[in-house]
Amino acid sequence: MYPRLVTAAIAIVGSTLVGDSSAHRSPALPQEAAQAVFSARSELVVLHVMVKDKSGSYVTGLPSEAFTVLEDGQQQTIQFFGLQDEPVTVGLLIDGSGSMLPVRDRVIAAVGAFAESSNQDDEIFALTFNENVQAVLPANAPFTGDARTLRTALSDAFVARGRTGLHDAIEAGLEYAGKGHRQGKVLVVVSDGGDNASTATFDEVLRLTQISNTVIYTIALTDPLERDARPKRLRKIAEASGGEAFRPRSVAQVEDVLRHIARDIRNTYTIGYVPTNSVRDSRLRRIRVLVNTPNRRDLRVRARQGYLPEEP
Repeated sequence: MYPRLVTAAIAIVGSTLVGDSSAHRSPALPQEAAQAVFSARSELVVLHVMVKDKSGSYVTGLPSEAFTVLEDGQQQTIQFFGLQDEPVTVGLLIDGSGSMLPVRDRVIAAVGAFAESSNQDDEIFALTFNENVQAVLPANAPFTGDARTLRTALSDAFVARGRTGLHDAIEAGLEYAGKGHRQGKVLVVVSDGGDNASTATFDEVLRLTQISNTVIYTIALTDPLERDARPKRLRKIAEASGGEAFRPRSVAQVEDVLRHIARDIRNTYTIGYVPTNSVRDSRLRRIRVLVNTPNRRDLRVRARQGYLPEEP
């Protein structure tokens, strides 16, 4: 179960990775239960909503009444609303395969800059992945908000060798994020989009993304000579989650991209609703978020455009 079904607490996930086998090793995950948020069993759809004006500036301070959520054309009742800059659980998934060796130090520095730009109360974790997925932080302290701690731990864990198990890493990241205590869940994936080592398939990971409430940002670092790179797959995963895909021209731009993502996260509204359609099937539910303001400004709204109900 991934972090969308609420049963006495938000964001409880199962302890077994989908597609787990001896072919790859999942990271040690935090064991503590998430804090109770809702006492009744219900299915909560969580939306991360970005609102900007036509000049690209964040539109802040909007009340819940300014938002209208439609699912398959039917208006939904907003039952949870969070303003910007509320703490989130955020995971950084860093490709640690051999192709990343030339950019290793730049990526580690950029991750530190991301942590420095984030809310000081965020729960941050990191996973590195090659043919295996490895948690960067220890099991007894699985999250941190300290940039130095994160940089040091990543430096120790990031060896840049082996093959690439991107799909398994995203599965593990979704599960790890679900162990966090924050309402908002975010993953940031740094990779070229290629995969030559996972048990999970791309279609399986895309489906898990559509089930999960976690928003995913992707950063594609591609080498023109690398035939296994799949940046379009990273974009598809990001868009399915309501996140954004980036493709910097060089590794030198990764720090700026991560700082940009940190600002986006801090300027995102969180909206939760229980769907009026209680039928659980495999059909994609279409979502549209409308924003109305008194001065009728021309606004640009970014949120996930649909989700898959989790089958019982």
